[in-house]
Amino acid sequence: MTTILKRNVIASFDEGGWNYGLWGGPYHRLHQQRGAKFCVYNNRLMAVDQGGDRFEEYWKQRREAGLVDTGERSTEIVGSDAEAFCNKLFTRNCSTLKPGRAGYGLLLYPDGGILCDSILMRLAPDRFWYVQADGPVYSWFVAHAQGMNVTIRDPKSWVSQVQGPRSLDVLAAASDTGLPENFGYFAVARITMGGQPVIVSRTGWTGEMGFEFYTLPEEAPMDGEALWHHVEKAGAPFGMTVCGLDSMDIRRIEAGILNNISDMDETMNPYQAGLGVFVDMRKHDFIGKAALANADTGLLLHGLQCDAGEPYSGGEVMSSETVIGRVTAAAWSPFLKCGTAIIRLGDAKDVDASNVTVRTRDGKMSAARIVALPMYDTDKAIPRGIDQTIPER
Repeated sequence: MTTILKRNVIASFDEGGWNYGLWGGPYHRLHQQRGAKFCVYNNRLMAVDQGGDRFEEYWKQRREAGLVDTGERSTEIVGSDAEAFCNKLFTRNCSTLKPGRAGYGLLLYPDGGILCDSILMRLAPDRFWYVQADGPVYSWFVAHAQGMNVTIRDPKSWVSQVQGPRSLDVLAAASDTGLPENFGYFAVARITMGGQPVIVSRTGWTGEMGFEFYTLPEEAPMDGEALWHHVEKAGAPFGMTVCGLDSMDIRRIEAGILNNISDMDETMNPYQAGLGVFVDMRKHDFIGKAALANADTGLLLHGLQCDAGEPYSGGEVMSSETVIGRVTAAAWSPFLKCGTAIIRLGDAKDVDASNVTVRTRDGKMSAARIVALPMYDTDKAIPRGIDQTIPER
């Protein structure tokens, strides 16, 4: 069988023309100089490859620190009805989210299907930021804000993150005033880095200790390249290197962190995606609540491990001669020493299927096993800072 290993990314080259609305962000020229390759995410260019070895970068995030430019999009919700608006749309009780805190934010369609998931930050009693995964969130917010005293706006922020056991050391060095006070898991703070204002949150997409920083170009003149170099310089004593998304993807698969649209989508409800813990059915109402009352709760998303090689993303998962699911994301894990994947089953009961095989990157069907997500650190002791063990290479 012909090997099926192609994927599509974007590479920059010197030529005039229009980028068709794609935003490269404040650090884009620096990434171009590194020879980065990009994917399109929320009409933004996200560097999947920064010219380094993805496995070396993975170990940086596991043992020291990695700087990753994600380019996620932030949308601001501001006004006297901001809390009521959020409670109308999100499955969580947003009234319990205090200023200076962040929480997981899940949005549903009226039929209970998943629209988007990401981090909801409360910056003030009447001001929230939703730092979204890919999806039509801005239009959804504007449509549902009608008749409410709330403004939906784009603050033009750009999001990057530092992940790894030395990440808070990097933050303390990069911040002009040191580590923010009471900066626990999912905390949010305003600081300056190299004289430039930013928002930081104790969050990330790896299952490691980490923080994210959000630019504030509307508040002060911004020098993106100076900010990036400032963070790089602060991280150098702690072994931090610039990493591409590919290395982060390995770790997020191990951690069972889902990606909207590729791992889950509008055809799946939160219970089927394993996100039922983030649905508060005690709330008076939210979009999609009625549909969840009688929803199928069978879990469709699981982990998978394969000793023979890396599963092929999009490849079939079989039990004997029957296709029971598909791979939604895959990578070789240097830590687990096996191929890992997130898979979507067609039927929840097939989690107990026997003789499981998966298509690997060489085009072959190889023996595999279905496992629970996350694949380790089920209590999130690593990102919380409880487990500070540095793994051996």
